[in-house]
Amino acid sequence: MMGEGQRLPGLREALLQGRLTGDGAMGTFLYQLGFPVGTSYEEFNLEKPDIILDIHRRYVEAGAQLVETNTYSANLDKLSKFGLEQDAAAINRAGVRLAREAAGDKAYVLGAVGSLAGGRKRPAGKERVRQNVREQAQALLEEGVDGVILETYYLLEELEAALEAVRLLDGRVPVICQLATDGNGLTLDGISYAGAFRRLLEGGADVVGFNCHSGPGGILRAMDRLRADSSWTPGAPLSVYPNAGLPGIVDGRYTYLATPEYFADMALKFAAAGAGIIGGCCGTTPEHIAAIAKALESFAPVTGGGVLVKEPERRERIVPAEPSFDASASAAAQTSIVELVRDTVTVIVELDSPRDLASGKFMTGAAALRDAGADAITMADNSLAQTRMSNLAMGYLIKDRLGMRPLLHVACRDRNLIGTQSHLMGLHALGIDHLLAITGDPAGVGDLPGSSSVYDLNSFELIRMSKQLNEGIAFSGKPLKQRASFVVGSAFDPNVKYIDKAVLRMEKKIEAGADYFMTQPVYDASMVERLYQATRHISVPIFVGIMPLISGRNAEFLHNEVPGIRIPDAVRSQMAGLEGEEGRRMGIKLAKELLDVILVRFNGIYLMTPMLFYEMTAELTRYAKERVFPLVPTGKMN
Repeated sequence: MMGEGQRLPGLREALLQGRLTGDGAMGTFLYQLGFPVGTSYEEFNLEKPDIILDIHRRYVEAGAQLVETNTYSANLDKLSKFGLEQDAAAINRAGVRLAREAAGDKAYVLGAVGSLAGGRKRPAGKERVRQNVREQAQALLEEGVDGVILETYYLLEELEAALEAVRLLDGRVPVICQLATDGNGLTLDGISYAGAFRRLLEGGADVVGFNCHSGPGGILRAMDRLRADSSWTPGAPLSVYPNAGLPGIVDGRYTYLATPEYFADMALKFAAAGAGIIGGCCGTTPEHIAAIAKALESFAPVTGGGVLVKEPERRERIVPAEPSFDASASAAAQTSIVELVRDTVTVIVELDSPRDLASGKFMTGAAALRDAGADAITMADNSLAQTRMSNLAMGYLIKDRLGMRPLLHVACRDRNLIGTQSHLMGLHALGIDHLLAITGDPAGVGDLPGSSSVYDLNSFELIRMSKQLNEGIAFSGKPLKQRASFVVGSAFDPNVKYIDKAVLRMEKKIEAGADYFMTQPVYDASMVERLYQATRHISVPIFVGIMPLISGRNAEFLHNEVPGIRIPDAVRSQMAGLEGEEGRRMGIKLAKELLDVILVRFNGIYLMTPMLFYEMTAELTRYAKERVFPLVPTGKMN
């Protein structure tokens, strides 16, 4: 580290000339250490300084060259929720002193300033943002940070206001501006990454980049979209701080799946794509940062600019043909999938509802799946907390227009008791009687992280509520004038360490009224046998999940970042380096091999359509239906 008088030029020079390793998460690391959410982690700067200092030191020892102060939410608005607004300056100043003590002469100190709006569509108001950032940044600057990092901003409008506030205080201090992203190419207020970054650089940012919300796969997609934008001219340093994948819940606690080894591999890809700062956000630990630092030691840029920029995929506008209505398909819907699977191979196919207002491709895909012989089309209820068109609306459309059986996921996350019962009553009125009761991913991992998770019910209670409506009784105990006829399924994850414990939970769901189960995707033939042996005594049908892989990158993303999915090394090896049509063909080949194994043991198949490539699941549906295996009444081979 340079001396006090040279510190700012030293950091600016380092940002422009070298590749720097950032540190990792603070809040989620404190959570892993046993400190509960719902408290102000920033107050720890005053109340538990030894804990914060120790975490900073761990990151520096791991190789972090940039240390962020523990001040992400140390603004007036957020501290006021804990009655700490009067301590804002003291908390920020203490945060700088602790980071400086840990950094010593090995790392620079960045004053961390987070968003007020979070994932909410509406900003907090420019003047309110400026006031909060001004008060916080002034304390950070006066205490002597080397730079300021404005991070996890979803709205360009808010980030610009925050940048303006910092620049009015200090026109020379290096400022890093980072957008939260899911990799779709746009900020939450609809500005392209290239357009947003140009505006930030014009406003005085020294470094622009991405952090939070997405794991390494999503951040790399964001960089691909940025580089593929012809209006973007590389030049300014880019920073990336991905999450350690998507959070899952294990034994009631949030966990992140992405390993340090995965981060090391992705760090090299980030560097090749032009990232000048590489660190970690939620879920990352000193082990992740150590892996990044070690990987970057051996990084050598490829002559000619590293990784080739992909041309944007050309997508033709699909206008669906008028679907034909098959009365026999409508009549078949009167037989439940529980009855069907006892006598024949039965295929449920998941097709994601649109993320925008255009439903044409979805309906075209649904018609193709119907023609391929799918017995039901299932639709998630805003899976991964990503906002999609209502599955109730799309379920009704495929039932009414295509004569298909809809099977709707119902998540506990988005509706309170009133809304959930109302939703179920509406399904009954529309004649939609097949459900999958799920808890639902936390709202904070989705595209509107400022929204709330409700969770008035868990999946057990949702099953009971549905079955109580079948008795003509509301959840309150009030008698209703009709009885519903819901066939209620539940999810099952066989990709767990102790499958016997998972089966015990399955048995409790059967006691609550579950009629069938649909599993998380399985990619390992040995897992099929393990699942069969563990559930031989289970009398209700099990639909074994398959989600065909579409590329090598897709395989790595699912394995390292998505809770509940583990892909064998042999499968990932076969997918490695494959993209486009070549990747999809290999994905179908591997899925067919797995179908051959499953259909020896199970009659029920649950196919998940990746990225709306319905041609893949249509081909797999036809393949499953054409296979000839002996069947038994339970839907499993015993």
